Amino acid sequence: MAAIIGGGFIPAGLEMMDSLTISAVEPFVHAGYPSDAAAILLCETDGVAEEVAEEASAISTLMTKCGATRVEVSRNAEQRDRFWSGRKAAFPAAGRISPDYYCIDGTIPRRALGAVLTRIAELSQEFGLRCMNVFHAGDGNLHPLILYDANHPGDKEKTQAFGSKILELCIEAGGTITGEHGVGVEKLGDMCVQFAPCELERFQDIKSAFDADGLLNPGKAVPTLHRCAEMGRMHVHRGELKHPELPRF
Repeated sequence: MAAIIGGGFIPAGLEMMDSLTISAVEPFVHAGYPSDAAAILLCETDGVAEEVAEEASAISTLMTKCGATRVEVSRNAEQRDRFWSGRKAAFPAAGRISPDYYCIDGTIPRRALGAVLTRIAELSQEFGLRCMNVFHAGDGNLHPLILYDANHPGDKEKTQAFGSKILELCIEAGGTITGEHGVGVEKLGDMCVQFAPCELERFQDIKSAFDADGLLNPGKAVPTLHRCAEMGRMHVHRGELKHPELPRF
């Protein structure tokens, strides 16, 4: 992916799926993906016909030089749609192999992709949970799908802990805990990891300026300093918190 962007190409789409994702979507959509591939990269160019043909040829050559074992260029709109059908169906296809899944949304520098995926595979072994990796390779936005069964005691808690580890991994790689989906309740602890207490204080100051009564999404998006302290993400001196006048949810 980095080689494509570094080569001066700006694809209209650049998506990647790992082997577990391929095994889930191929029987679902019959896109023609190779079953023995460790991962596949979907790349789309746009422009006038001559420009697209030239760019597709150059990118194909570049992919081969980078170690791609198979490069296939769509010959018509029908084949193009079939190539993309697997990526578009990745989330529903997860339901074919798992009762439940938890989608993570984190972003990393493209150069860190290999190392991060390797570590996610290790975490998958450690937690005993499978993980389908689907992501926007062009901007480093990851969407790991952690597969679990909510009917199994402890699976939900393990899944949330696994997801938090992935987000911490994104931060360590120089990325962020969200690229598209924002921050909800389950990411509040990770906000305490990514941002220092002084930064969180400024977030609270800004929020308080527009929401003095704390009515807008209380306890979401911006964690309270009290919550960060409870999670062990902030040092509390003698049981005292800074700025006690701030609302604690």
